[in-house]
Amino acid sequence: MNSLLTARDIYKSYHDGERELRVLRGASLSVARGEAVAVVGMSGAGKSTLLHLLGGLDVPDRGEIAVDGETISGRSLTFLHEFRNRKIGYVFQFHHLLPEFTALENVMMPALIAGGQRKTVAGEARQMLERLGLADRERHRPSKLSGGEQQRIALARALMNQPALLLADEPTGNLDLHTGDVVINLMWEMTVKQGRGLVIVTHEPLIAARADRVLRLHEGTLLEVARNEIEAQMAQGPGAKP
Repeated sequence: MNSLLTARDIYKSYHDGERELRVLRGASLSVARGEAVAVVGMSGAGKSTLLHLLGGLDVPDRGEIAVDGETISGRSLTFLHEFRNRKIGYVFQFHHLLPEFTALENVMMPALIAGGQRKTVAGEARQMLERLGLADRERHRPSKLSGGEQQRIALARALMNQPALLLADEPTGNLDLHTGDVVINLMWEMTVKQGRGLVIVTHEPLIAARADRVLRLHEGTLLEVARNEIEAQMAQGPGAKP
């Protein structure tokens, strides 16, 4: 398999006074180019922690993580900052858009940080917004946009620098069913179908079922989930948790 992302034997603990909370205990996974992997599990299992480690927002206590041929575990904060800007896109449940900037300016931000020329970056950002059906919203600030529009802006921003890997943490958690479906369709179209990797944390069986593989985070490790198990949960209807 032509692995885009490889994580081997990842450990991560946090300390609260004298208490040690062991979140990850030897978790491993790989993601190929053009593959979508869903991560499921109970609330508090460590799914968000896992995404933060995979994207270089946090560092593991032990283990190795490599993205697009570059090892990111054990690297400096300066390296991780630059690497995230080039190679990783993030979409979270809460959009984290900058409220003082317009939709266009929010999408432009990663490319400007990377040193792009403002005129060129603005043109590329407009093309991205057009692809996401938001060409008429470029001058609006986040407070004037619906939840679905804000999430599409967040997706456009995450993909602005053409990252190799997109990490999505409950990206439809605050959206209604129809709007969430629109966002997920766009996410798949702009990542998996274009040869990028996608790791998506979700509680929704319908979303998990779309992935090429589903992994459950349980007691600090990742376990493969059988396709028929996800299908059975889908049959239970809304509210079933994978």
